[in-house]
Amino acid sequence: MSERKKVLVAMSGGVDSSVAAAVLMQEYEVTGATMRLFTNEDIKLDRQKTCCSLNDVEDARFVAAKLGFPHYVYQFGDRFKECVIDRFNRSYINGQTPNPCIDCNRFMKFDALLKRAELLEQDFIATGHYVRRRFDETTGRYQLLKGLDETKDQSYVLYGMTQEQLSKTLFPIGEMTKAQTRALAESYGLLNAHKPDSQDICFVPDGDYARFIEQYTGQTFPQGDFIDKNGNILGRHSGIIRYTIGQRKGLGIALGYPAYVVAKNTSDNTVTLGSNDDLFSDTVMAFEVNWVSVECPDRPIRTEAKIRYNQKAQPATLYPQQDGRIMVVFDAPQRAVTPGQALVCYSGDLLLCGAVIE
Repeated sequence: MSERKKVLVAMSGGVDSSVAAAVLMQEYEVTGATMRLFTNEDIKLDRQKTCCSLNDVEDARFVAAKLGFPHYVYQFGDRFKECVIDRFNRSYINGQTPNPCIDCNRFMKFDALLKRAELLEQDFIATGHYVRRRFDETTGRYQLLKGLDETKDQSYVLYGMTQEQLSKTLFPIGEMTKAQTRALAESYGLLNAHKPDSQDICFVPDGDYARFIEQYTGQTFPQGDFIDKNGNILGRHSGIIRYTIGQRKGLGIALGYPAYVVAKNTSDNTVTLGSNDDLFSDTVMAFEVNWVSVECPDRPIRTEAKIRYNQKAQPATLYPQQDGRIMVVFDAPQRAVTPGQALVCYSGDLLLCGAVIE
């Protein structure tokens, strides 16, 4: 009998990663790993319950003990600060709206943790993401596919994965529905079988990004002008980081008609307001493109693309640009295309590429 391959499972303390570890035990030698990415003191938050809280570490440790495999906690706070929090702050300050979960997967799980796994002579890492991977014999490439449960699919936040990372990563629950995952957790007697999913950005659990950025960086962001698309001054805003494209509520200005944030300009500290119709556009330019499952094509291709995590992919045509960027023209205009968010392109369930919206 051949020796079982080894896998290091990223365990957040949640039900998905716990079931991933349990499923893998049938075939692999499993070790659990929880990444401590920050403490509440690091993010200046007087609150116990964030996704990196001691509660979550204890939940992961309990699952490992219950199932009978070793579990370790690794401190990755410095790297998380540099690659996720600092990038998040910088992007917001520059007028963009970033998705830090994408950076966390890119720099933490599939870079820092994978390197730790290699040091420990593990054959693979595994996560509880609802995605699938397969190897295409024809092209010699690993492919990333949506999770079978499309309501839980997480491929959007994994578009940054490289071929090497895909070759060394297992996604054991990608073929399951969430209900099946919880039922399995119950059958294994796991205490977190019905633990709620985390919804917020882990280091800003109250959703107040402006408060977090000001407290964390020590910077203040001055008032400036609300303007219309012709440059006419409508009133004063309370700091450019407090607004996102498409926002209507909380503007602090009464114009007698519904007004939405349609643009932000950090160079003159203005926030442009307009109508809902002003938010629609059919053309999106994006940079820092990562081609995941296929090579970059040499001609335009049909695709389905999404400009935010919870959106259904929409039909479009993708035009590769000579400078490495992509231009995507949607069949129907899309609402609130937001710089800094990800544009991710699919062919059915197959993730073709992802990039950062300009």
